[in-house]
Amino acid sequence: MELIQQVPEISAYLAADEAIDHGHPLVRETAAYLRSATGDAYAYAAAAFDFVRDGIAHSADSGDTRVTWRASDVLAARNGICHAKSHALAALLRAEGIPAALCYQRLADDDGNPGPVHGLIALRLPGRDRWDRQDPRGNRPGVDARFSLDEERLAWSVRPKFNEVDYPHLYAAPHPLVLRSLRAAADRTRLRRTLPVAL
Repeated sequence: MELIQQVPEISAYLAADEAIDHGHPLVRETAAYLRSATGDAYAYAAAAFDFVRDGIAHSADSGDTRVTWRASDVLAARNGICHAKSHALAALLRAEGIPAALCYQRLADDDGNPGPVHGLIALRLPGRDRWDRQDPRGNRPGVDARFSLDEERLAWSVRPKFNEVDYPHLYAAPHPLVLRSLRAAADRTRLRRTLPVAL
């Protein structure tokens, strides 16, 4: 699949915004900690991915009802759904000068019923002329996402028979429909009812 930058300028994928607040002290502190234990940008990106995937609980798995969406809040709460975890990973990458984009999948359950749009990221490491998608959702039985630059190791591969879709667009900021749902939800139960099922 060819990934398409929503914004042509790569600098847009390094910018801070309300959700990807990589200038926040907690984001900077976490990035500095991860950087101190790694060498180059590749090792740092892998460490940041593992930190978010494994160190921040996916609230659907943990049962946490809190809704986080700003990267610094995700890091503070150590909790979030896929979108929130993607915001945190994008912020950690951008904090160290690695372009990071938000991207999405339309998924369904095993009966073909549409579920909420799934969020993940893409990054562009130095010396590579392409974007690589990564899914920091968090593993559980049946889900084995891994950091990989050779082949995608996402939480889910789309199933065309259920009309699932990999959206090719790389967003510099969270999709407005997703961000509106995250910001408005009082708890995760309400969030599940308001997240878009398609973009």
